[in-house]
Amino acid sequence: MRANSTLAKAVRFALISGAATAALSTSAVFAAEDGAKVERIEVTGSRIIREGAIAPTPVTVITGDELLSTGATNIGEALNQLPALGNTYSLANSGRNIGTSGLNLLDLRSMGTDRTLVLVNGKRHVASSAGTSSVDVNTIPSSWVEKVEVITGGASAIYGADAVTGVVNFILKKDIEGLDVSATKGWAGDNPLSKDRLALSYGTNFDQDRGNVAFAVEYSAQNQLRAFDRDETSTSFTNLKNTNRPIGPDGKPIDSNNPSDPDKYYTPNGGHYTISNAGTFFLDGWKTFNPDGSLRDVYSGPKVDGIYCVDCDYTNLNQFVELQPEFERYNINFKTNYQVNDNMNAYFEAKYVNSQSTNEGQPAFFFGKGSDPLKNTDIKIDNAFISPELVALMKANKDADGNPAPLDSINIRRFMTDLGQRIEDDTRETQRYVLGLEGLVFEDWDYDVYGIYGQTDLERVNKNNLVLANYQHALDSINVNGNAVCRDENARAAGCVALDILGFGKPSQAAIDYVNTTSTGTSVIKQTVLGGSLTNSALFDMPAGVVGFSTGVEYRKEESEIFEPSNVKGTFFNTLGEDKGDFDVKEVFAEVSVPLLADLPMIRQLDMELAVRFADYSTIGNATTWKAGLSWEVNDDLRVRTTYSEAIRAPNISELYGAESQTFFSIEDSCRTKYLNDLSNPDVRKANCAALGIPTDFNSDYDSKRVEGVTSGNRDLDPEESTSYTVGFAYQPGFIDGLSITTDYWNIAIDNAIDSVSAQDIIDRCVDSTSGINNEYCALLTRNPTTHEITTIRSSSLNIAALEAAGIDFDIGYNFDAFGGDFRTNLIATRLLKRKNFSFQDKPDDFEELAGTLGYAKWQANWSLNYSIAQWSANWRTRFIEGVSLYTDKELARNANPSSNMEYSDYFISDISVAYAFDTGVTLKFGIDNVFDRDLPYGTTGTGAGSASYDNVGRFFHTTASFKF
Repeated sequence: MRANSTLAKAVRFALISGAATAALSTSAVFAAEDGAKVERIEVTGSRIIREGAIAPTPVTVITGDELLSTGATNIGEALNQLPALGNTYSLANSGRNIGTSGLNLLDLRSMGTDRTLVLVNGKRHVASSAGTSSVDVNTIPSSWVEKVEVITGGASAIYGADAVTGVVNFILKKDIEGLDVSATKGWAGDNPLSKDRLALSYGTNFDQDRGNVAFAVEYSAQNQLRAFDRDETSTSFTNLKNTNRPIGPDGKPIDSNNPSDPDKYYTPNGGHYTISNAGTFFLDGWKTFNPDGSLRDVYSGPKVDGIYCVDCDYTNLNQFVELQPEFERYNINFKTNYQVNDNMNAYFEAKYVNSQSTNEGQPAFFFGKGSDPLKNTDIKIDNAFISPELVALMKANKDADGNPAPLDSINIRRFMTDLGQRIEDDTRETQRYVLGLEGLVFEDWDYDVYGIYGQTDLERVNKNNLVLANYQHALDSINVNGNAVCRDENARAAGCVALDILGFGKPSQAAIDYVNTTSTGTSVIKQTVLGGSLTNSALFDMPAGVVGFSTGVEYRKEESEIFEPSNVKGTFFNTLGEDKGDFDVKEVFAEVSVPLLADLPMIRQLDMELAVRFADYSTIGNATTWKAGLSWEVNDDLRVRTTYSEAIRAPNISELYGAESQTFFSIEDSCRTKYLNDLSNPDVRKANCAALGIPTDFNSDYDSKRVEGVTSGNRDLDPEESTSYTVGFAYQPGFIDGLSITTDYWNIAIDNAIDSVSAQDIIDRCVDSTSGINNEYCALLTRNPTTHEITTIRSSSLNIAALEAAGIDFDIGYNFDAFGGDFRTNLIATRLLKRKNFSFQDKPDDFEELAGTLGYAKWQANWSLNYSIAQWSANWRTRFIEGVSLYTDKELARNANPSSNMEYSDYFISDISVAYAFDTGVTLKFGIDNVFDRDLPYGTTGTGAGSASYDNVGRFFHTTASFKF
């Protein structure tokens, strides 16, 4: 029999298999057959508590102390550095979408935040972003985190839907006793960024240690950091035209209609837009305005292709880039448990989190003349603020043949910076309550029944949003008795104030107040969970050991609603739309662990694990997920493990019920003359463009046009389906004490992936369809019947895409004694073998290979070395990101002459800290993050989806004082 396996062996393999720091179950021990008591280990990635058995699931475990050993003031900031977590939402890049500023959402394997399931103590947590399932990990109390388990592979059979790429499970400390206070202050070396964190935790037992009560309060904050605050991020970069493109059938270089195609040069000081804060227009050459409204020629400096400049009057967009938002968070937690009797423990948890984040972005802008009259900046010749100089220039205008062609108006290209940048203040409140009973029933069955309620409320205040109708009225001014007034008498009676934009800083405050508005939108997310489970770790004996079994049920309801104020209609900036939806799901699950063989040559123990979950969704109907795994203990030193699973992700509320939302797309019109031959067989495109009534000499005003778009949800979506498998081993050689090595290969494929067809694909598929223009894609486009310009593109969620990812994880640890102290060193690394995106799953040969590109480095690694002696301790950490290309191989294939400037080089960044623990319980620590002041890769600000892995702060100092009693 294997029932008397030693606990030491179980713990030993738990450590090297990834299930480190094993937690004790509610019932700490059970009687083995020989009367000995063996502790029961709760195994990571499984609900079954087993003696001497380790789950086959690959897991990376990080302790709470390790998470906050850097200058990070929140959990998410520290987790972002793990190789397994890729394009994560961090504070630096959280402002890329409306209503997400201040969030930290985890993205396991860079396959989407909605495909990573975040749990707390193995239980669901309310979402933080309306319409999604994504959880802001900053709402989790860092001082109570015992460990974080990162579980790779589909885990829907164990934990439920959304775990298609894996699970991040936060295990909180139990039975907290004593007082723990800490304060952290951090400051940057070359910029104004500073960070603060205060944390207090207190717990005590009561009623002769039958109960425990604890509370924790945390405060963290940071100020704003702008790109212009650092020399490294104040310079703009751009691609310049590649003059060596392949020659097309017409004998001319092919100019691809894909805006993301690489060009030959990637150069600094070239990313200036031909639009300025003072305003520019073309009339006998490019002109701009002096502060007093007088004219002068635009200074363009050295130019390339007649568009870009090095030092000029045009706009460097980095002036509007925010590297780090202003952020403040309060986190209050309470929990208690009470042992009712020997077989029952009651527990209750409650928390309230308030976070406030301010995100600043670009002001309103007008870039040329479009089809929407509300979005044009036309100045009439009798404008109240127009100078005689400009009037004379307009009257003297001539046509291409040199004939007089006086103008009645001119169109101004302008950033409305002096009207105020866009400001979004997000205040998010999260509350969560857990009530449950756990214990022992029927002598050897562990039970856990619980109820959870969570709610997230967001108040989103958008400032300096331009009211387009008011703007047009204020812009169209005339002179009445020496006073500048709005031309429209009705608008004038309603409070219209004339607006002067002919020179930077000219608008009056009264005019600014008239054209701008402040809007307040809100959202509410609610989650209700009722569940229960029964677990028997020794259901019955088999020759190779005991069978473990777990089963349970769960009911979950998710609700989400977004409210938009009425005054956002007709404004310049994007709106979210009023989403409202809910769904519920009823689930039954079971898991079994079966010992197959034991005590044989080369097979010390062979176990099989099976899990299945049946779900009934109110939206998609029935769904079944399952998982199978094998764990082969070869000997005392080596264990081999493998898993296979099929998981699902149900469409979230936003994907199902998303209301129509405004956006803008950068596109190229495939019917432009220059793109008609941009195919191996251009006849189909030419015929379809002609069928749309577009002439062969059609041309747009400018390249990379920004077109208004409308996005919405789709109630007919099916679930995403994933298959994943892992193979790995855990090795701890007995002849090298303290060494452990784990290696796991993982492979994840997702079909029926929910995605929106890109605007460019909609255009291309409309005119490249062999069935003509009566297709689903042409129906999504609206064109101006006179100019033939695309005016609107509609896009909704569809089950059209597929994703694939594969890689190898390495975790090597070595602990040893030297120089009178203890050394601990650890290397965590990931080799990304593939990361494919299929825009259309019905085209398996048409994909983008992202591995090796920005955000998807093929190699990432974290190495740490800790040394402690007496009351001193020191830590060194180095993070490595292999060099990446700015473009995929598919994109580079379209470039006839790629340059070395199309890639970022290898990236190393190191942190160091030193601490001293006094006998009084006080510990002082000082550290430096990015000790060598490693710069960002050129051209990036660390605020994009892919570049968030790079540090955009520079050298950062931090000190912490803590007290434990």
